[in-house]
Formats: sequence, C-alpha cells, structure tokens
Amino acid sequence: MTTLWAEQALLAEGWARDVRVDIGEDGRIAAITPDGEPAGTRLGALLPAPCNAHSHAFQRAMAGLTERRGDDPTDTFWTWRQLMYRFLDQITPDQVQAIAALVQMEMLEAGFATNVEFHYLHHQPDGTPYADLAEMAERIAAAAAETGIGLTLLPVQYQFGGCDRRPVGAGQRRFYNDPDRYARLLEKTHDSLTSLPADTALGVAPHSLRAVGPEALRQAARLMPGAPVHMHIAEQIAEVEEVEACFGARPVAWALANLPIDSRWCLIHATQMRPHETAGLAATGAVAGLCPLTEASLGDGTFDGVRFLGAGGRIAIGSDSNIRISLAEEMRQLDCSQRLRDHSRAALATPDHSTGRRIFEAICAGGARAAGRESGTIAVGAWADLLALDTDHIDLAGLSGDTLIDCFAFAGDNRMVGDVWAAGRHVVREGRHIRRDAIREAYGKATAPLREGL
Repeated sequence: MTTLWAEQALLAEGWARDVRVDIGEDGRIAAITPDGEPAGTRLGALLPAPCNAHSHAFQRAMAGLTERRGDDPTDTFWTWRQLMYRFLDQITPDQVQAIAALVQMEMLEAGFATNVEFHYLHHQPDGTPYADLAEMAERIAAAAAETGIGLTLLPVQYQFGGCDRRPVGAGQRRFYNDPDRYARLLEKTHDSLTSLPADTALGVAPHSLRAVGPEALRQAARLMPGAPVHMHIAEQIAEVEEVEACFGARPVAWALANLPIDSRWCLIHATQMRPHETAGLAATGAVAGLCPLTEASLGDGTFDGVRFLGAGGRIAIGSDSNIRISLAEEMRQLDCSQRLRDHSRAALATPDHSTGRRIFEAICAGGARAAGRESGTIAVGAWADLLALDTDHIDLAGLSGDTLIDCFAFAGDNRMVGDVWAAGRHVVREGRHIRRDAIREAYGKATAPLREGL
C-alpha cells in the first residue's frame, strides 16, 4: 500500500482538505480519507492526471524543423504533410522507440498519466511489412515499459490515398493495410501488449473518411467490441470539400448519419463544424479529441468549444504532432482560441466553475473515456492516475481551489508539475522523470541522423 496525503485535493465530489489517498498494489485507489491525519508522502495539491488523448509520437523529432516557406506563396497543412512524409521515409524501428520514450516522458512531466497513441507508422519505407507485422507497435509498447506511462495503443487503418479510393502515395506506403491485414495487425499488437501492466488498453483507429472506405469504417468498429474507436474528422477546409464532393455531405454530417457514433468514439480535431453538426456530435456522447497547439500550428481552425460544451459535449486533449508537450499550454490555447473568436474573456467558465477547472475536469473525464481507461477522477476503484502540483512554485504559493488550476493553466507551464503517478507507478518526482537522463541520451543519439537529413 502506498499512502499520499495532500493539503488539498480535487476529488470526484469537489475540493477537499487534508486528504489521505491509499493506493493498492494493483495500482488502483483503495481508500480516500478527507480531513485525515498527515501520513505517507506529503503533497500540497493533488489532482487527477488526465490522458493525452491523441499523439503521433514520431513527429516529436520534427518539432521546430518545418517553419520555413519555399517558393510556394502559401504554406499549409498539406505542404507540411509533404515534409512529414520525407521525414518518415528515413525513420527506423529503433528510432521510433527512442522518440516514443521521450514523448511519453515529456507527457508525464507535463502532468499527463496516459499516452493514447494514434499509431499509423507500420511498415518499411517501401511499404513492405516487417517480418513481425506489429514491429512498430511493439516499439511503442517497449517505450511504455521503460517510461511507466499508461498506454492505450490505437493501430491505425489506412487504405486509400483519398476519398476517390486512389492508391496510397509514396509517402503513405508505410501506413497501408487492407482490412484483412489490419485485422491481423490488431491481433499481433494485442499479443505484444500482454507483458505490459494491467492498465494497458488497445483500440481501433480508422484514419479518416479520406483514407478508409465506408464499409471498412463500419467493420473497424466491430473488430473490438467495447474498445475505443478513434478517427480524424473535419480538420481542414480542403478535407471537408473533398469529402463533400465524394460523399455528398460534410464529414461530421456524413459520419453522424452513416456510422454508429456513440460514447466509444473519439473524433479528432472537428475544427470545421457548422452549429448543427456541433450540436449533433455533442448529442451522441462521443468525445471530441482536441489538440489546440497542433491545430494552431497547422492552421486547422478553431473548435467551437463554447457551443459544444454548452450542448453537453465531451472533450479530451492531446498533443498530436508533439511540437510542444504541455498540459497547461494546451488548456490555455483552447480557451484563448475561444476568446479570440468571440471577443470575450473566460469563455469556458460557468457560474459554478472557473475556466481552468471546467476545462480540466472536462478533459479528465473525456480523456478517460477516449482512452477506455478507468481514470479521470480521484475515486475509490479508479486507476491511481494522479498529478501533484508544486505549491511551492512562486506563482502557486498560497493559492487554493479553482484558482490553483487557473494559475496553472493561464500563468504556468510544466515547471509547476511536481509528481505524477500512472496507475500507482510514481514516475515523476519533483518535476523529473525517474529515467530522464537515459531517455534523453537515447533520443539524442537516435535522432541526430534524422535531423541532419531533413
């Protein structure tokens, strides 16, 4: 039994003082005692640790390397994607593992307890499968074994190069699987996860309406009953136009009318929605997987968070391209995008909850649902995914309750994160991951050739 004691803690029922939390050997919260006597590890403020709901780990090695413009007068998501394809043509399994370990370490140090990895880099550069079909998935799993992060692995199905079912292009060959091989990939990936802790999960991820046909989309949702289903949707204007031309409807409208969208589903980005689509998606119980820093970096657009949350919608936050991994900054970018669009302040606050608390509790609950994980709250029986803020930080000193989260989200960064537990594994201590030096050294060695070649 591990015992924590916090001066203040955000429990399922709200803020409480002098809270003792006992964690069982199984990694779950065994008991919670408000107004308890100090015991065990003493902390200032204890919060549930959210899931990072959407990541492409390998893109972390590209961070900061795609900010130049060539001869083309415009630079967009689509030109960035061509640079990304050139980058991944070089990447090896060893490099993927080293990059994933750094990404997971940085997620933990930012306050996330779980990596939901949208994993589509499956094969060799020419598209030939590795001798082990799940070679690349096993590298993500190996990284999780090293970092101790909670893992929900989502092998991605990628079948076509566009809505018209054209073959995948040169940069997409490493992603391709037909439905039969995708089913085998899932089976092999499942086998590769058996050595990881019990909180590890597996889900399915048809990439998008552009890359997977309608029949395969429906089939993918049936491959793993009850497991999470993630899909990119309505990220870019050009994507919306392509889908509408081929399917006769905008992406979200088509998905709502033709797919079994429910609480298992997490639709990533959804930055290009009309008001009736926003309300319709909220009504399904599906999670909108938001990646505010990446969506800003790639010029995706602004998610209508005010309308979506107002309609009872569920959200989660992920770091997507991993250009910057920061829980606080993702929260800040989400709310500031609403302020800029609507010329308002505290756009997502309510009379009962401050801006920071409303966003934080929403992403904890939505992220747990998107990950298929029994977490997102400090409650008996939940996985002990916990985040301790450093209340000795100069900007947190003396603060309590909602104001503490507001300061973290709007004036803070990763330096305010003190300790993090993932299913009871104490992997960040005093702001540093327990294997930080070794992971950083391996990353540096692995990525030096990639960075020189871009």
